[in-house]
Amino acid sequence: MFTGIIECLGKITDIKIIGTNKIFWIESTLSEQLRIDESINHNGVCLTIEEIINNTHKITAIKETLAKTNLVDWKSGDIINLERSIKMNGRLDGHIVQGHIDTTAVCINKKILKGSQEFTFKIKKRFSSLVIEKGSICLNGISLTAFNVRNNKFTVAIIPYTIDNTNLSFIEEGSKVNIEFDILGKYVQRMLGK
Repeated sequence: MFTGIIECLGKITDIKIIGTNKIFWIESTLSEQLRIDESINHNGVCLTIEEIINNTHKITAIKETLAKTNLVDWKSGDIINLERSIKMNGRLDGHIVQGHIDTTAVCINKKILKGSQEFTFKIKKRFSSLVIEKGSICLNGISLTAFNVRNNKFTVAIIPYTIDNTNLSFIEEGSKVNIEFDILGKYVQRMLGK
């Protein structure tokens, strides 16, 4: 479990394809503190640490993960968001995030304002009921609040600290991000659907 509060940025240093899997090496200030078999949130995707060498760690994305996330598009040099799992004796600053990506969204508008930025995203229509006005949403592993929710579009407002300390600074119109919808909303929708 995660909170959607990003700890640091990582840089992809190497990618290998083995069968239908993609193996990534990530360089970060967090890597040396990790342990093998630990679950870490990478751009919102919960992945297992397989190997650690100095300030880099290795992860593998399988076919299912590649099909549902933007990991399929990752390239060497890309910057990603990293977060370790929560400790149950601390504060929950964001919202409950599992690291299980539901789909991707495309940025359709980026607006730079005085003191903040706004990003508008478009998702597949079948997911539109999972986004609510002023509800929590997780984009690339970042806990954010959705507003201006219309059909299959929504907007998030970003403060300068988040822009400076996550990979949102690299998001432009046409960029694809990973989305995890609020777990409580998914359970409510499932129960109402029965």
